[in-house]
Parts: sequence; structure tokens; C-alpha cells
Amino acid sequence: MFIIVLIIVSAAGLFWHHYTEQRSPEYALEQAVDAVNKKDADMFRRYVNLDLVTSRAYDDLTADLFAYDATLTATSKSAYEKFYITIKPQLTSGTQDTILRRVSSGEWSLPDGTDILKGRQLGIDYERFLARSQMRNTSFVSIGKISRDGTTATAEINIKDDWTQTPFTLEVAMEQANDGHWQVTYLKNYRAYLDAITPLHNEDIAKYIDATKNIVATYNQKLDACKLRFGSLTKSGTGNLSAEQKAGLKALIEQEVIPDLQARQKELDAVEVPAGARYLADQREQATNLTLESWNHFLKGLETDDPDEFSQAETLNKQELAVDLRVDDIIRHTAVSRSIPNLP
Repeated sequence: MFIIVLIIVSAAGLFWHHYTEQRSPEYALEQAVDAVNKKDADMFRRYVNLDLVTSRAYDDLTADLFAYDATLTATSKSAYEKFYITIKPQLTSGTQDTILRRVSSGEWSLPDGTDILKGRQLGIDYERFLARSQMRNTSFVSIGKISRDGTTATAEINIKDDWTQTPFTLEVAMEQANDGHWQVTYLKNYRAYLDAITPLHNEDIAKYIDATKNIVATYNQKLDACKLRFGSLTKSGTGNLSAEQKAGLKALIEQEVIPDLQARQKELDAVEVPAGARYLADQREQATNLTLESWNHFLKGLETDDPDEFSQAETLNKQELAVDLRVDDIIRHTAVSRSIPNLP
């Protein structure tokens, strides 16, 4: 009987230890990390309250989006701020979907199909929004100290910025749900993380812009001249291109436009890219690749008179223009950031 009692007590103790362990903030964080490793979006959502996390993070991200832009009037700033308040539900919901796709697939992917965040349908560049959030270039390192106070807790999560390899300790607020399990509810110092990392990126981007401005200016001049000649060669009273016009366009594209684009990219590739400017360099390369692909489809259209080739060329051209707008926005934002006072 004594042995039986010992077995029962031991079994009860093990059960209670396992039961209480599963109802701890430490266990919840471990499960959230494990969910990412196992690509289990449902498990991740159980231990991370994405509704609260994305809502608070959105406010932190957009709090001073236009604070230092001297080119905007007070009225314009107010209008932009109201706009970002208006679209908050769509952006936070879309970002939750983006995070869950990342957990499920292991890769970051942009909204597609009829998603309202695809392209600029909502009036913003969602790709650029994600870049500013720093989510995609931030890596988990380890779980640190956890301080518990009743049904709330604060956990230290050690992370790093992948580009500059800058370490940071994120303070994560947690709460215990009614069924006893714990959840991450918001990031206490996410704004502080942005304030620490973004200036490092901006500094590197500014260096990269200065190092490449002569290359960009030289080839912009060449390509602008080609653009004028392209416009002249495509003038037609009937709407159809003559054989002579097609031959002229083909020569212009093959002998000047494409070689200039390739030469520009080759010179840009030869410039050492500071760690924090990798995103801008990648966007420039993406724009070049889209442009080259567009011109190749246009050439096939000239040769075959296939409207699908011209249509594909136009689609790729629109995508390239969107990337160009993003590059311009990064450069403009970097110019604005140079006048931002140093943070304490």
C-alpha cells in the first residue's frame, strides 16, 4: 500500500508540474518559437495575439511618419495622419495575414490576387510599409529574462537586425487568457527598436546614394535621350508602325537602351553596398531586371506583331514604375532623415 501511495503521489506531482508548466509565459514563448520552426500558423496564433500586437505596432510605426518632413504643410501632415488612421484596419489585418503566411511557408510573400494591399490599390506601397516595419530583416536570437506579475508578464526577447547585425532586447508584454494559457499581447519597446535601427539604415543608404549618384545621373541622361527618340519613332497617323519604324525601334532598343541598362547595373554592382543600404540596392536591381524583361517582350512584339507580347511588356513596365516610385521614396525619405535631430 505504501508503494502504491508513493506511485500515486509521484504521478500526481508529475502531472501537476506538466500542467503548471503549460500555463506559464516561458512555455508560451517556447511554443511560439516552435510554431515558427514547425510552420504551424494555428499554434503561433494561439500563443501570439496578433490583433493586439499588430494594432500597437502599427501605432508605433506610423506615430512620427511625417514629423520631420519639412516639405509638407501642417494641413498636408494632418491629412496624411488621418489617412493612416482610416486605413489602419486594412493594414493591420493584411499584416496579420502576411505574418501567418511567413509562419506557414517560411518565406515572406506580398499580398496577391484580389487582396486590397496588392500594389497601390489602397493608396500606399505595402512593400515599402513592410520594409519600414523592419520585420523581414529582424531575426530571433533567444528568450531572455521573464518577469511575472499575476496574470501579466514581461519577457525579454533577444533579436538582431540582419543587415547591420545590431543586437537589441525587445520587451514583450504577455497576458494569461481565461483558459490559463499565456499569449504575447504587444511589444513594449518596438518604437525604441525602430529608433535604434532605422537611423543606422538611413546613414548607410545616404552613403550609398552619394557613392552612386554620378552613375545614376550619367545613365539617366542617356536613357532620357533614348526616351525622346523612342517617342519620335512611334509617332504614327494610322496607329500602326511601318517596317521602317519597327527597324528603327529595334535598333534603338538592342543597340542603346538595353546595353545602357546593363552597363548601368554593372557599374552599380561594382559599388560596395553598405549593410543598411542593401534594400535600396536590391530595389534598383529589381527595377533594372523588370525593365530589361519588358523591353525583351516589346522586341518580340515588334518581330511577331503579337498583342500579348506588347501587353506583357506594358504589365512589366507598370511593375517597374512602381519600383521606381519606391526607390524615389527611399531617396526622398533619406534626404529628410538627414535633418532629423539625434535621438537621446
